[in-house]
Amino acid sequence: MESTNVNLITLLRDRVGELCGEGDFSEALDVANAAVGKAEKELSGEVDSIEAFAAALEVRGDLLRSTGEYEKARDDYRQAIDRLEGRHDLCIQLGRLHADLGAVHDELGNLERAIDLWIEAMHYFEKAEPPALLDVASLSNNIAYLKKSLGDVDGAENSFLKALEILHRELGPNNDETASVCNNLGALYLQSGYNEQARDMHLMALDARRKLFGETHIDTAQSYNNLALALLRTGDVATAKRHFESAIGALESCGPEAVEELESIRDNYLDFLRRDGADASANQVEQRIAGILAQWE
Repeated sequence: MESTNVNLITLLRDRVGELCGEGDFSEALDVANAAVGKAEKELSGEVDSIEAFAAALEVRGDLLRSTGEYEKARDDYRQAIDRLEGRHDLCIQLGRLHADLGAVHDELGNLERAIDLWIEAMHYFEKAEPPALLDVASLSNNIAYLKKSLGDVDGAENSFLKALEILHRELGPNNDETASVCNNLGALYLQSGYNEQARDMHLMALDARRKLFGETHIDTAQSYNNLALALLRTGDVATAKRHFESAIGALESCGPEAVEELESIRDNYLDFLRRDGADASANQVEQRIAGILAQWE
């Protein structure tokens, strides 16, 4: 795309983003519609005009998707993809368009179609020079979630593992994204009864989050809780109890934004204690957490 067109599209994207930031979505849509109309009038067989039209469609598609106009966004993304078909020099843009179109189908409940589009987007990102590997990892994680929801445990595992391998190599083990995928894979393993694997994944997530965030952070607390649940499944009750206590301790200084996490951990811990016959301990924990929640009101 000529530098003039690149600059115009950048200005369009910035202007639409500015208007959305101000809450003026109607004006943002007017600007996007005008840009698409202008690009369409100037459309010819020239490569630059085709790229400009596709770029304007993408900007409008992004806006429509952000406002819940999924069918209209789908049509813009689809038309942009059709205009750029066969353009192997535009792998990043085509990958992005396929990823966004997949996100629209995800919102519309077309999960199988979303997976297919995200796989196609990954192929474009992998063919780019240099490959957009972090985008591949993000889409692999998304695909894993959908496959998990569809009951495809093996497919979900493979997709999570692909994301984890890329993130571990590109960003290292002590990275927030790497820790998140470890957590996601651990949850899949726990749900599927692979308790030792779940324990290992949640331990990796906890180690990373402790190094990244310290002990008093919501994500650290979540990992303590998840590891505790996995440890219960493997029969390590004493260590599980210590991790539940660590999870509560991690949240005590987090304040009201941690209410949901504290209530969830409370429920898990109390369920464990009462099933274990430790009613007195359960009552003490319940009173302690009630006191914390009262302070946050």
